[in-house]
Amino acid sequence: MTSAIDTDRVVPGATEHAHGPGSPVPVQSRAERFASAVHADFPEVTGRELEWRLTPVASVRDLLDDALDGSALPVEVTDAPGVTSEWIARDDPRVGSAGLAEERAAANAWSSFEKAHAVTLTSETPVEVTIRRASPDAAPRAAHTVITARPNSRGLVIIDNSGPARLSENVEIVVESGAQLTVVSLQEWDDDAVHLSSQFARVDRDASLKHVVVSLGGSLVRVNPSTRLAGEGAAGELLGLYFADAGQHLEQQVFVHHIAPRTVSRVNYKGALNGAKARTVWVGDVLIGRDATGTDSYEQNRNLVLSDGARADSIPNLEIETGDIAGAGHASATGRFDDEQLFYLRSRGVPEPEARRLVVHGFLVEVVQKIGNAALQERLLAAIEAELAQIEVI
Repeated sequence: MTSAIDTDRVVPGATEHAHGPGSPVPVQSRAERFASAVHADFPEVTGRELEWRLTPVASVRDLLDDALDGSALPVEVTDAPGVTSEWIARDDPRVGSAGLAEERAAANAWSSFEKAHAVTLTSETPVEVTIRRASPDAAPRAAHTVITARPNSRGLVIIDNSGPARLSENVEIVVESGAQLTVVSLQEWDDDAVHLSSQFARVDRDASLKHVVVSLGGSLVRVNPSTRLAGEGAAGELLGLYFADAGQHLEQQVFVHHIAPRTVSRVNYKGALNGAKARTVWVGDVLIGRDATGTDSYEQNRNLVLSDGARADSIPNLEIETGDIAGAGHASATGRFDDEQLFYLRSRGVPEPEARRLVVHGFLVEVVQKIGNAALQERLLAAIEAELAQIEVI
């Protein structure tokens, strides 16, 4: 546990403050991390920085430093009552309402986009919306998306990514008072795609957000969700599912900030790895602020390693600044198969290769079943089966 020092959040155009990049003062708390929408405010990335040390920086150097195409990324949005889809200007007040970039790639995307894609939900009857995005080529691009759930609205938004890509983006999610929103970020990119996504959420009083990250495709995919439980009684459930093949790098750095009293969070990420140099990274940070009395929080990450040569990094962190909480905890585990489960299946006549596949399926299906959309759940289960079918010997 640490005690955070108060720091100012940097707004677009502001200069570096005392604890910003390059400062001799080390960052002691997750709350102290520098934030800005300006690319030039962040120093060049060396790969030794806390937020980059587990990422192959050389593979994303263009997204960190080069000029990015900020024109509108082609999107298709399904129609639903009480839902609007529009392109908004950079100076629209909705831009920046959920958070600011905390690292150089996100700031480069923020500095580069021309217009933001805004999706707004107002219906108090549950609605479902799919945002299909398919980049036309693999040229380095920037994108910015703002998803807003107005007071007491109900909805599910699926961000469906496919095709070629070299994309750095920011996604903002605002869940206003009493709203209930589920956002699913689905990465089924082409095998050589590179995708960096910083996703910021603000959850207001008595509102709830279920945020799901599913990463299956792409060469290097890094999705970093950051959720601020800003209103009393706010709740956040952050779920993740990933399956890394040979040579694939899938990364998630998750942050939950309990700001207001009586807020609740649950974080559950699960992944499987198979093949030489399959690599996953999960970093989970939970900060319970000094005013977040009555908080109830728990985070966990589980990884199933299916072959030699695969590596999973799992780092849970918990900061508590108040002694008046309902509960807080974290857990992390990385390993191979559960021998008892395999023995049970084999003792009932299931051949060993099939038994192993069933164990992996059961391990991952828990997250899929919590999405709340039957068609998407079936699609993801089929994708998992396709991944498992490629494993000849586990």
